[in-house]
Amino acid sequence: MNQSLNPWIITPDTGAEPHNTAADLQLPPAPTLNAPVLGMVEPDAADRLGCRTVAGTATLWVTGAHGGAGESRLAGILEGARATDHAWPVPDDAFGKPSVLLVCRSDLRGLKAARGALIQWASGAGPAVDLLGLAVLADAPGRLPKPLRDFAALIGGGAPRLWILPWVESWRLGDATAGPPGRDYQRFATDIAALTT
Repeated sequence: MNQSLNPWIITPDTGAEPHNTAADLQLPPAPTLNAPVLGMVEPDAADRLGCRTVAGTATLWVTGAHGGAGESRLAGILEGARATDHAWPVPDDAFGKPSVLLVCRSDLRGLKAARGALIQWASGAGPAVDLLGLAVLADAPGRLPKPLRDFAALIGGGAPRLWILPWVESWRLGDATAGPPGRDYQRFATDIAALTT
């Protein structure tokens, strides 16, 4: 196959205009889901997160899709964030939509819980929130097995953004003073700060 016709192969710029340019190809936009989708089927009541009236303010509400998701830990390292435990936040002042970060663990149970919460959000069955994305926290040290990596990527496609965050051994040992280690958490915190300002 002629490489100049293959849109997946980038050829070095030689200054000469190729006969068939990639600009002639009509590629679909990258899939993004930024708001509930009309016609989406609501999840069963057992698979939905509850709603909780929250008092006070926060730049970000961190919602766990299940018990042990790590929302309290993330809320502790993100400036201006507060955990809502395992419920969608409903501000008591009813002004605007709260910014929400959904959190789950990377095990199968956690990913399925996140899938249910994302379906609830996408169907409009939950309260009106500005969902920033899904953060998947490692459930164990080491590399995530391929089936779980693939499942996390699939589920993350139902959220506006996806962050897969590595295991933190000091958190397992209860060291509350240890800050977020590594570049992945620094990049994550920077992303969240940019989205909430």
